[in-house]
Amino acid sequence: MPGLNTFDRHLLREWLQILALVLLATCGLLVVQVLYDDFRSLRELGARGLVLWKYLAVTLPSFLALVLPVALLISLMFTLGKLHRANELTAMRAAGVGFIRLTAPVWAVGLGCCALTWWLNATVVPWSVEESRSLRDELQFSRDAKALSHDRVGASYSVAFDNPREQRMWFFNRYSRFTKHGYGVAVSELDAKRRETGRLVASEAWLDVGKRAWVFKDGRELTFAPESGELIGSVPFVMKVRETYHEDPELMLLIDRRPVDLSLHELQELIGYLESEKNPKSVPYAVRYFGLIADTVVPLLVIAMAIPFSVTGVRVNPAVGVSKSIGLFFFYYVLTNFAASLATKEIVEPAVAAWLPNLGMAGVALWLFTRVR
Repeated sequence: MPGLNTFDRHLLREWLQILALVLLATCGLLVVQVLYDDFRSLRELGARGLVLWKYLAVTLPSFLALVLPVALLISLMFTLGKLHRANELTAMRAAGVGFIRLTAPVWAVGLGCCALTWWLNATVVPWSVEESRSLRDELQFSRDAKALSHDRVGASYSVAFDNPREQRMWFFNRYSRFTKHGYGVAVSELDAKRRETGRLVASEAWLDVGKRAWVFKDGRELTFAPESGELIGSVPFVMKVRETYHEDPELMLLIDRRPVDLSLHELQELIGYLESEKNPKSVPYAVRYFGLIADTVVPLLVIAMAIPFSVTGVRVNPAVGVSKSIGLFFFYYVLTNFAASLATKEIVEPAVAAWLPNLGMAGVALWLFTRVR
């Protein structure tokens, strides 16, 4: 490779071999975890043969951004510890090679891993999360269709949605993700003071994508006096189209999902809605969203900690470096939960909370570098 000397190639060869092995091992563990968590439920839903393998194939990429920093830390600490124990790093520094130049190939790979992490979080992981959920939904729908009426297949019950921008409040007795129709629907129209001026009640409603409008079937349109709340009008209808209604039913169904179960795109959409109505439920979603962005620089932080951690102190077995890495990730986990609790209590902003663990690990890395001689 151009621009690389003999030691650079030796370092990269030793490191990348271990990195590949660690990635394979961790991915293997993830396969076992996915099978342990989901295999029985998938079989109960009727998944067989190729469907199981397809689910496994679309689920594993969602873990890659999480696995990469772990693999980087373990492999780098093992490799540098091995070179340090064999006095190879000492010999190069004694020959006048600066510490930055000595580790330049590692930093170059780290930058590439940052770009890879961003691509994974922005593209691959969202696709993986949404596709795996869609596959499970299809299996669930197929099983339910054998025992339930079509309007109850894939149903979510008691779905409520407040749209303060348009001054509307929605309620569905149930919404079927299979038929994409809501049943037992009530939509309240409010004035600027949040007083009800009108209400649509219908047995069924759905979003007509072609017309970009909501269609209501078999219902009644009610009118209220906002000052007193008195009913002043009631008109039945068989079918009514509201071109001014554009609410996305998918967004309505996202609100009660866990942040970790949502993709980057879904988090962004949900945060925009929750923040518009100043809903405190937006905090954990915002922490998760900014955390995925902050994860982009984690490979560099891992390298910044692994290098001084590996080349200082006594020359012990490289496996000791692996045990040290477990402690570092435990410390990172504690920082992450502490920062999330600060954001939940509104002590810090979600974006700050997302970056606090990285700042803490950067401080550890800086302290470790001060010990390098």
